[in-house]
Amino acid sequence: MREDSELIARGLPLEPDRPAVEAMGRAVLGRVAAYAESAAHAPASHPAEKGPALDDLLRPPPEGPGDLDALLDVFDGAARQGVDTSSPGYLAYFPAGGLVSSALGELLAQIYNRFTGVADLAPALVAMEHGVLRWLCEEFALPPGSVGITTTGGSMATLSALVAARHDRLGDAIASGTLYATEHTHFCVERAARIAGLPDSRLRIVPTSGLRMDPSAARDMIRADRARGLRPFLLVGTAGSTSTGTIDPLPELAALARAEDLWFHVDAAYGGGFQLTRRGRARMAGIEHADSIVLDPHKSLFLQYGTGVLLVRNAGALARAHRGGGHYVQDVRAVGDLPDYGYLGAELTRDFRGLRLWLPLHLHGVAAFRAALDEKLDLARHAHADLADDPLLDVPWEPDLTVVTFRMRGGEEPTLRLLERVNATGRIFVSSTRVEDRLLLRINPTSHRTRADHLQRALALIHEQARKSVSTTLDDHR
Repeated sequence: MREDSELIARGLPLEPDRPAVEAMGRAVLGRVAAYAESAAHAPASHPAEKGPALDDLLRPPPEGPGDLDALLDVFDGAARQGVDTSSPGYLAYFPAGGLVSSALGELLAQIYNRFTGVADLAPALVAMEHGVLRWLCEEFALPPGSVGITTTGGSMATLSALVAARHDRLGDAIASGTLYATEHTHFCVERAARIAGLPDSRLRIVPTSGLRMDPSAARDMIRADRARGLRPFLLVGTAGSTSTGTIDPLPELAALARAEDLWFHVDAAYGGGFQLTRRGRARMAGIEHADSIVLDPHKSLFLQYGTGVLLVRNAGALARAHRGGGHYVQDVRAVGDLPDYGYLGAELTRDFRGLRLWLPLHLHGVAAFRAALDEKLDLARHAHADLADDPLLDVPWEPDLTVVTFRMRGGEEPTLRLLERVNATGRIFVSSTRVEDRLLLRINPTSHRTRADHLQRALALIHEQARKSVSTTLDDHR
């Protein structure tokens, strides 16, 4: 509106008055509403030439003020380039649809800008975040006294978990420590170990059976390392692998960790949200015995990127591994049983991340999330059956959760051709992976925006392009 444009005039001060703030809010929220309305029908990818040129975006900021509407136009054009991860047709990797309610919570948190690294400075806000994390501990059946911390994602959560395990089980004897994972374990574990000071040679890759860690092989490797004078300290199970969504035999691994006195860590970054459902909880049985669990609400709770959670059975172990302090914080006092998040993870300065979780959970209710997650499990089961029924496709595994893998019969070349043809349409976006030296395509209908009709159109497109790919190959050989 013209009146708003006049309120947001050139030369806007760093501390605008209320009419200007309201005008800016209307300008931004109007675009938010328009985008949210269109997202359910948005293509999964957009050609780059339709947006602003990268050279223009690389220019430094000007000395003088700009125009908000023009700047929002630039952002909108830039955001529309490439892959739209909020589109219902985005089926690659792990979709993060980004709930509007969560984004509004984040807006409030950033505007109020309270410091939640220590409870003393914002006790009520820390209590809100702690309440959600304590509820998650209960959902995973962790015992009283367990603690959670909200991180920027699974990688940071994994680093804190690994540091806690290293400190708790190894003390200063870092060089002799060994940890155990599989080829399907997310690479953030290997990276976290390296950052934590463990030599690459101390990571053991345990053989798998049916894509799942073999507990007997892990036991033999642990005992062999101990016989060599090394100190096994960490066993990593996966509750939803990245490539196939497969879940390790968690009860057996938990028993092994207890018997061998290892810290048992479960990477549930993708699968963790499904703990809210009956089927997910049954498939992840044994996770309640974990010493630490990582989950990413931006994967299976539909939140924005940059939302991770670490849950730890022994709050003291996490605190001891991240302890610190200085004279300048001598005035800070403990507030009851509320945690000081700055001493539970790698970050001392942190924003108030709790509201992006608290607001949607309290606004929509947990039942809405359970229903949506159950719907995604149903969609994956349907996708698996539908793709397996196509004689042109090989579908090797039934999904544990919502990742469905498939390939063209005939090898890598036709599979790659199918990937290119599908993604070239812009209507959906799928990804590829390599498992047991086989190139596979994968789809993952986990976004809250991906509904049955969206998936059905996606599957029809895959079948159509598979037929065209075969037809093109036959024509080329004639």
